[in-house]
Amino acid sequence: MVLLRLLVLPLRAPLLLLLFGVAVVMGNHWTLLQLHMESTRNISAELFWTVEVTQVLAVVVICTMPDLLMRQVSMLMASSRVISLVVTLLLVITLGIYMLRLNMLSDILIIATSILLARLDLSRIGVSPPPAVTGCLLFTLVIGGLWVGYVLPSPVLFADS
Repeated sequence: MVLLRLLVLPLRAPLLLLLFGVAVVMGNHWTLLQLHMESTRNISAELFWTVEVTQVLAVVVICTMPDLLMRQVSMLMASSRVISLVVTLLLVITLGIYMLRLNMLSDILIIATSILLARLDLSRIGVSPPPAVTGCLLFTLVIGGLWVGYVLPSPVLFADS
């Protein structure tokens, strides 16, 4: 019975399919970007995909566990002024670096929006597993979509031939 509920879940919450579709498109787009980065900036494929998957993991954690994450950061910042300053500077510097690379930020914002819409759709139908389980499931769904997008042939590569 539980397996049937899981199989029907994409029909009850169609924004999960949208999240998977966005991940497929991003995987295909990042494959082209990876080829461009390898040829112009000598960035290895392993480094590129490590950075992208780390960004996706951070977005999934932030979007699925905001209350737990904020509670931990607030407790950490309340413990010391030095820690508060270091955390604030780290956040400002990290966001500043992302703002300098606005094209990469737009990809992450698209994935974050899709994740938040999928969570909203899950809460609409009354499916609310613990945040860690939701995060793991959504991360698996996004990584699966990125992998499918990676293995799909790119129409741009065929147009050049």
